[in-house]
Amino acid sequence: PSHAYVPGRNARHPEGAFDAIRETVAEGMSLQELAESAAFRTGLLYLQEGFFWEAHEVLEPVWMALPEGSADRRVVQALIQMANAFLKRRMERPKAALRLCAMVRDLLAPCGEAEVMGVDVAMLSRRVAWLEAELQREYDAI
Repeated sequence: PSHAYVPGRNARHPEGAFDAIRETVAEGMSLQELAESAAFRTGLLYLQEGFFWEAHEVLEPVWMALPEGSADRRVVQALIQMANAFLKRRMERPKAALRLCAMVRDLLAPCGEAEVMGVDVAMLSRRVAWLEAELQREYDAI
C-alpha cells in the first residue's frame, strides 16, 4: 500500500483498493488453499510490516471462509484482532488496544501451541503478551 491508514490521521485508501487481494478467497476453498491464498499471505505480511488496517481488510474474507468454531478460524480472528490492537495503539488508545489483546488471548487459548495455517500459535501468544506489557506501561503513564 501507499501508506498505512490510521483513522482520523490520514487518508483512507480508495474504495476497492484491496478487492483484487480479497477476491483470491472463494467459497468452497480447502484449508490448504486458504492458507496459500494471496489474501492470507498478504495479511500476514501487512501485519508484520505495520499495515494494520490493511491487514484486517485482506484477512477478513479468509476468516469468513473458515469453518465456524475451528482452530483455523480462531487463529485468523486472533490475527485480525491483533492488527486492530496495534492500530489502536498507533491511534493512542491503549485501553481499547488492551481489550483487543485480551480477545486475542481468549481466541488463542483453546489452540494450544501448535501451528495453525502455518502460524506459530505460541509465537503469536508471546507477541500479544509483549504488546500487552507495552500497552500497560503506556496506559499507566497517562
